[in-house]
Amino acid sequence: MQFDVVIVGGGPVGLAFAGSLSGTGLSVAVVEPQQQAALAAPGFDGREIALTHRSQDILHRLGAWDRIPAEIPSPLREARVLNGGSPYALRFDTTGRQAAELGRLVPNHIIRRALHEALPENTTLLAGLRVTGLHTDAEGAVVTLSDGRRLSAGLVAAADSRFSSIRRLAGIEAETLDFGKAMLVARLRHTLPHDHIATEWFDYGQTMAMLPLNGEVSSLVLTLPPQEIARLKEADGAVFSAEITRRYRGRLGPMELISSRHTYPLVSVYARRFAGRRLALLGDAAVGMHPVTAHGFNFGLQGQDILARRIRAAVAEGRDFAAGPVLRGYEAEHRQATRGLYLATNATALLYTSDHLPARLIRNAALRFGNNLRPVRGAIVSHLMEEGQATAGA
Repeated sequence: MQFDVVIVGGGPVGLAFAGSLSGTGLSVAVVEPQQQAALAAPGFDGREIALTHRSQDILHRLGAWDRIPAEIPSPLREARVLNGGSPYALRFDTTGRQAAELGRLVPNHIIRRALHEALPENTTLLAGLRVTGLHTDAEGAVVTLSDGRRLSAGLVAAADSRFSSIRRLAGIEAETLDFGKAMLVARLRHTLPHDHIATEWFDYGQTMAMLPLNGEVSSLVLTLPPQEIARLKEADGAVFSAEITRRYRGRLGPMELISSRHTYPLVSVYARRFAGRRLALLGDAAVGMHPVTAHGFNFGLQGQDILARRIRAAVAEGRDFAAGPVLRGYEAEHRQATRGLYLATNATALLYTSDHLPARLIRNAALRFGNNLRPVRGAIVSHLMEEGQATAGA
């Protein structure tokens, strides 16, 4: 089977990339281990995605945003960072800006469903299959599937998670940082209003984020040692609700679990290279972020947008769309956009999860430093909102 582009991974970034290539005249196949039914109607996985304005624009352009029910996106009007037992908070808001929101929160499974529905009709979706072999050379690439079929392509795009098998098959190494913690996510109803303010609380011995959803509901993101997370996942619902209320010190009043609970390991990944011969890494296969800055998904959408823009330009000019200059240009641009925040995010996560006395003192000082230096705080808000950045449609 011959295609111009084979995308490995039918998650949101892989589906977005297929949509971004619509209108180029390129034939596209998406290979995904999950069955078709799971792709068409993905289940709730606990993850709520804080979409920046740029990411919302990309989803609009792909025809996916209009497929998200209007009552689902929840505005994020302010973010607060708390440290230990102190009530002092570092605050990020939209004061002095045209936008009234930092971004919007949308469930990951809803985004995936919308992107699947918006998938161009001429995309070949090969569901229920894994990639078992990869060969690339100057002329093209060959992908071997778990059913024995072989796909020839001009370009293979790997969007198959931070534990990418394609990255491994291509011999591309990656920096990995295991934080030694696990993350539990779930939805809880509470009695006090959140006012659409997100809170990231770096307590001593635990990290808790509360993401405001519509109604008096928040998404909990709790980070603890793996054994504690495993215990809480299996705890009785009422016991769990009472413990989370206590752990959060009653800030939102009594809380009640209203969803399934999901857990994830905390490991960040940064590929040594984002591109190879007839190969590009997208999404978490290129950059797998710690969730503290909520940029992982947004970086994934941004990266595929960069590559699609460069491919479109090459096709329009009659050049080889998967030639070295195209892929190296993508790599350079995406690395410039992600490297600094990746390193800063890891440093922040390590500092604010350390309970040693020197770290505690630095943590308190850093929050006050950030609040009192408006240019610094403004630059962070601009980065969070991704204001003034180019898109493929610009």
